[in-house]
Amino acid sequence: MQLELAGVSKRYGATAALEGIDLAIPAARTTALIGPSGCGKSTLLRLLVGLVQPDVGEIRFDGAPMGTLDLIGLRRRIGYVIQEGGLFPHLTAAENATLMSRPLRWGAARTRARLGELVALTRFPAEALGRYPTELSGGQRQRVSLMRALLLDPDVVLLDEPLGALDPLGRAELRDDLRRIFRALGKTVVLVTHDVPEAGFLGDVVVVMRAGHVVQRGPFAELAASPADSFVAAFLASSSPAPSPPRAPSGGDA
Repeated sequence: MQLELAGVSKRYGATAALEGIDLAIPAARTTALIGPSGCGKSTLLRLLVGLVQPDVGEIRFDGAPMGTLDLIGLRRRIGYVIQEGGLFPHLTAAENATLMSRPLRWGAARTRARLGELVALTRFPAEALGRYPTELSGGQRQRVSLMRALLLDPDVVLLDEPLGALDPLGRAELRDDLRRIFRALGKTVVLVTHDVPEAGFLGDVVVVMRAGHVVQRGPFAELAASPADSFVAAFLASSSPAPSPPRAPSGGDA
């Protein structure tokens, strides 16, 4: 599914979160949004999932304006991983991951089968499915959140700082797994990060934002070689993609 923002602006009182954004997000690719805090990255993500509406402009899904689509049906085609996972503390890992199966009245066999597929895909330890979020590591909680986002096999996956709260080893392991998962599934992925190496590692397309505007977009190597201005050059030079550390065999401690 291709996403497009056409002339999109969003304000919160006197603060302009986004101003006149024109951005095409390619289908079946991973687009990474980067920029300093407050530049509008998370607002853009919330607009795509329909949690907030633009003041001006239009958001389109495969060319169809969001306003013409059934919002509930559209949201079921979008998987959304919020910051720090957003798991319900009174539900087990399995119950959190399969949350949407209940209102959709999936049978127990179908739910178990889909959960098994997601456990294998995300390398989540099956023996931890009965644990509650407080009994899981940060990486395990993020894997549960990712399973929940992928449960309905959505066309689009949105992730807001999916690696932000993890320790360095868990962060590197989950980062590697995310790239593997994105490439295996071939979905349209949009992720927000403030981390330049993660954007370069995960993103087929990197979008640099500043003060509610898109400053430059393209493959990371192209942006690094030909930055649009001194801000982009300084921001990208603030860090560079690092090599991956050795991977844990099971992913259970990530």
